[in-house]
Amino acid sequence: MHLAYPAVLSALLFCTGLYGVLARRNAILVLMSVELMLNAVNLNLVAFDVWLSRTAEETLHSGQALTLFTIAIAAAEIGIGLAIVLAVYRNRGTSDIDKLRDTAEGHETDGPDGEASAAEPAAEKAEATA
Repeated sequence: MHLAYPAVLSALLFCTGLYGVLARRNAILVLMSVELMLNAVNLNLVAFDVWLSRTAEETLHSGQALTLFTIAIAAAEIGIGLAIVLAVYRNRGTSDIDKLRDTAEGHETDGPDGEASAAEPAAEKAEATA
């Protein structure tokens, strides 16, 4: 088999994963897209290792060894990432990345015209009437 076939497949997988990372809003889908990108890298490592071992007559297979390390790192990354996503989902009730921009607990943001949010004037009115 030619080197072009796995290289093109790897490029397509990587581009699909990159699109998923940039376009998705759900954190779990972003993690899956990162895994897709890592698998594209693994495919490239193995394909180039086989191609170089045929031309250089070496039996070291360093590309396959690097692939095993990448798989181990990817497993750890997805485990930690999924734990973080589940913890955020339990605390916030959503895994939408756009809604998780404000990570400070209980932090109120200013309105669009620079005024304080509606929670502060209500508290001031309650103190004024008391």
